[in-house]
Amino acid sequence: MTTKGTPGRMIRIEDDVWSDYGQLCEEKGIARAADIRMYVVREVTAWRKANGIEPPKKRVVRVKRRKPAESDD
Repeated sequence: MTTKGTPGRMIRIEDDVWSDYGQLCEEKGIARAADIRMYVVREVTAWRKANGIEPPKKRVVRVKRRKPAESDD
């Protein structure tokens, strides 16, 4: 598991391509992992739409937030 709670995936990419991709992502101001995830989501969304497949329902997690402490101002 990664720190975000999703399983880590292993992919193989040539060193020179990975290095240039890192530079490209840095210029775009985005992490390589985030860019790859966005690409995969776009592709899967288009594939689902083309094949009439409903996306799975998103799981909603509610987090109770504490009320801020009242100040003595």
